[in-house]
Amino acid sequence: MPDTDTSPPPIDLFTPGFHQQPHATLAELRQTAPALPVITPNGLRTWLVTRYEDARALLADPRLSKDMRVGKDLIPRNFADPVKQAEFLEEAGEHSQFAHELSVHMLDSDPPDHTRLRKLVGKAFTARRVESLRPRITRLTDELLDAMARHDKSDLMEALAFPVPFTVICWLLGVPPHDRTEFRRWSNLLVSGAGTEEVRDASASMITYLRALIDTKRADPDDDMLTDLVHAFDGGDQLTPAELISMAFLLLVAGHETTVNLIGNGTLALLDHPRVRQQLAADDSLWPAAVEEFLRYDGPVTNATWRFTTEPVQVGPVLIPEGEFVTISLGAAGRDPQRYEEPDRLDITRANTAGLAFGHGIHHCLGAPLARLEGRIVIGRLFERFPGLRLAVPPGELRWRSSLMMRGLQELPVHPS
Repeated sequence: MPDTDTSPPPIDLFTPGFHQQPHATLAELRQTAPALPVITPNGLRTWLVTRYEDARALLADPRLSKDMRVGKDLIPRNFADPVKQAEFLEEAGEHSQFAHELSVHMLDSDPPDHTRLRKLVGKAFTARRVESLRPRITRLTDELLDAMARHDKSDLMEALAFPVPFTVICWLLGVPPHDRTEFRRWSNLLVSGAGTEEVRDASASMITYLRALIDTKRADPDDDMLTDLVHAFDGGDQLTPAELISMAFLLLVAGHETTVNLIGNGTLALLDHPRVRQQLAADDSLWPAAVEEFLRYDGPVTNATWRFTTEPVQVGPVLIPEGEFVTISLGAAGRDPQRYEEPDRLDITRANTAGLAFGHGIHHCLGAPLARLEGRIVIGRLFERFPGLRLAVPPGELRWRSSLMMRGLQELPVHPS
């Protein structure tokens, strides 16, 4: 960092204990300052923003860029740990193919590139296509619940929360059933965040597979969204082969990781709040509001994806310098008492449920309607089928994933009744 830097020393925040119980710590940080420097698990320094109004404003602020073609060059000088900085510089060349082939998508771009990509993808990801999946999602959910009913105890994450969103993404991409085992293995490795040789092999396999799948959709169109992306045109423009591969990967990660955690976190919230379960059992019209409350209360994405400042940005009394990374805490914003009355209480009847779980501004999640649909169907059918569903372990034994971006359980052991 520059010698003139007068900002406070960064906090080593993302410890295993923090991931287990983040909300009390985030509440303290919200009261301390609107933005504070923290250290990520891989040693990077970033500014954590915790208040709702600041988070909402910065998610739509054009001075915060997401163009990682530029941002990657800022990484070396923003390390708080010199040892990890040296490790990054030593390994950077090994990751070049992964960074290029799987990141040429709208989540890591700014206008005008983002505008072009979003418009093309929007032609394929339509409300009609999402709604058309409702019967298939319902049938799949019921089949998985039938399987759960045959066991006294199940891990809800493995039995239900993972297979529904993953299968839906395979439908959208047109991944044949016989390829899904390998496709899942690569996916799990790629979202693990580990920088191992196995992950690099998985990225190469995924790129090769997606390239071949795209070629198949181009030669033999099918009724799936990947086919629509391959053939999407706007005034003579269309996605390049690299953009198609990257967009398919983005749909895979964003389309199933978030919904897995929405289902798991929402289920746990209801297990912890029997009165709310009773409300939903008495009035199923409350389910849409319940899903919004799950997203606010303990949403699937704890921090928004990377952004960096292209000029100094003032956040209340805090000045974030140019060329530094900013992490917007969606989890902290969802519990901000300046925005929500009694934010630590699960209340599916609260008047103000609109939040930031799917972002805000031009990068608002295009797949939000699909995630909401899956959450509503899966959690609703689960408690309708098993009204006596209960935890199979004491709450204190549940373990949360150590992830900078995702908020999700490792396992959720339950008894159907």
